[in-house]
Amino acid sequence: MLEQVVIGTIQGMRGGQFDFTPRLLMFTLPFLAQTREEVTALLHSDLAAKVCAEAEAETGTVIINLCDAGGFRQFSNNRHQITKPEDFQGLKMRTAGMTTIDKTLTALGATITPVPYSDLYMALRTGVADGQENPWVNISTMKFYEVQDYFTEVNYQFHPDPFYVNASWWNSLPEEFQTIIKECADEMGAYNDQLIDEIQESAKQEIIDAGGNVYVPTEEELQAFKDAVQVVYQQCIDEGILTAEELAELQAIVEAN
Repeated sequence: MLEQVVIGTIQGMRGGQFDFTPRLLMFTLPFLAQTREEVTALLHSDLAAKVCAEAEAETGTVIINLCDAGGFRQFSNNRHQITKPEDFQGLKMRTAGMTTIDKTLTALGATITPVPYSDLYMALRTGVADGQENPWVNISTMKFYEVQDYFTEVNYQFHPDPFYVNASWWNSLPEEFQTIIKECADEMGAYNDQLIDEIQESAKQEIIDAGGNVYVPTEEELQAFKDAVQVVYQQCIDEGILTAEELAELQAIVEAN
């Protein structure tokens, strides 16, 4: 679909194709944000606007909105409860191949196991993977709670969901049309995030009602996870996903909210 947007077969789509715009990965740094207010501030920041503007020159698309792709992501497994980083030792954790997820799980001590999303339920059921990370909504929808016993609510990561449109088509529109479409896209993004917040809680409750053991770390325990993944920040700087100055800007945005 994204390739079709680039060549103009379709005008637009929503979807987090981070290999297409890898600079967006800076917003997926582990434990960067922990609340909806922080996420909103990050996605509406001047830095986010700058990263989106880079997409036009590099990809031939314009990103007209950034919203939340599915809510905060949590850990689960079927071996034991995860209450500290050391609990990841010996666990085979599924990954989709996103570099910030791979780096985070590796920093925590897990062995990463690539599994396509469509195959994940069976992989967890058969032991190909011991655990996985996903938002509550995904865990509920895919019924991963049927093959996972232990869940840890850490809100360790969120994914931005860019709304891509073909740049040539966009730039051919009268300015007043661009304004109307952008306003509608912003309204859509805000409503999307509102729905995610509502659905997250009901999805979590469904998992609990089904017998899932949900653990919520204390502030001290959560800090241990944050400390364990600090190496990921420098790794992403070294790979050019963001600069040290941009990291400081991200952190300042979060601290202000």
